[in-house]
Amino acid sequence: MTSTPATTRSIHLAARPGGFPELTDFRTVDHPMPAAAVGQVLIRNLFMSIDPGSLMQIGAYPGIPLPPFAIGEALSGDAIGEVIESGDPAVPEGALVLHRLGWREHALADARTVRVVDPDAYSSPSGYLGFGLVAYVGLTVVAGLRTGDTVFVSSAAGATGSLAGQIARLLGAGRVVGSVGSARKAAHIVDDLGYDAAVDYHDEPLVDRLRAAAPDGVDVYFDTVGGAQLRAAIEVMNVGGRIALCGALARQSAGGEPDAGPGDLLAVIGKRLTLRGFTTLDHLDLAPEFGRKLREWTAAGDIVRTETVVDGLENAPRALLDTVRGRYTGKVVVRLAR
Repeated sequence: MTSTPATTRSIHLAARPGGFPELTDFRTVDHPMPAAAVGQVLIRNLFMSIDPGSLMQIGAYPGIPLPPFAIGEALSGDAIGEVIESGDPAVPEGALVLHRLGWREHALADARTVRVVDPDAYSSPSGYLGFGLVAYVGLTVVAGLRTGDTVFVSSAAGATGSLAGQIARLLGAGRVVGSVGSARKAAHIVDDLGYDAAVDYHDEPLVDRLRAAAPDGVDVYFDTVGGAQLRAAIEVMNVGGRIALCGALARQSAGGEPDAGPGDLLAVIGKRLTLRGFTTLDHLDLAPEFGRKLREWTAAGDIVRTETVVDGLENAPRALLDTVRGRYTGKVVVRLAR
């Protein structure tokens, strides 16, 4: 087992940004290595997740489902690592654990808050940091996907969208359309991920582009963006369409400035549409079910997993900002140890 160093590092919020964050709003802090007391575990983090939703906590957006990050304190988020010191026999040294104390090289956690996972389930431990459960919950419980539905997915080449389109197909969707921000990403979601069509959200008028890609209308819209894409989707939705809302990339990329939202809601009334916001925190009971399905789909070669790996804790802030700017493809993780 790797020897424990005397010090470790974490990323702290240095200042509350007034708009889109700058690198100067983050600070890398060195501090003494903690020790595990009874009931605690010390974890050497291997990978941490980059979650665009963190910008809402960094900017302290009003009405978000998680508390804002405090200035001067370490950020947090999903991470996976190896237990190197244990004060609880139920979580032994050497165990691979999933937890919420990312943004640091080592994490001292209450043993009851970590989940021991199978080290052989994925080719890399980072596989546990995917956003597939978000896509599964949104398509099933929230949107009630039905066989033959036409599904539209925003940010289709991102961490959630890249899985949402594939899962929609596996659940019986008749046509799957995704929005992206470049020709390269459009080719990726069609050629590699199996989308039927892609629309570039830069192309105006967006609603006409979406109508061309979904000529029979849209039954389900999986939305991680909001803004103009949500308004276009409403115009193209079929009667009785369902919209699952789980992200606000349009607002995040604008530095927290509220966008125009869904606009005129007359179409929502006339088409009897359902718009439902959600977080996976309300549906964690579905995690075992989704895990079984994901393993089956992966073993059968039905799921393409796209991942971007950034090395080094010090590069995590830039990775977060670049992810929100759309500069990466698939799930973005930071490798903290080898």
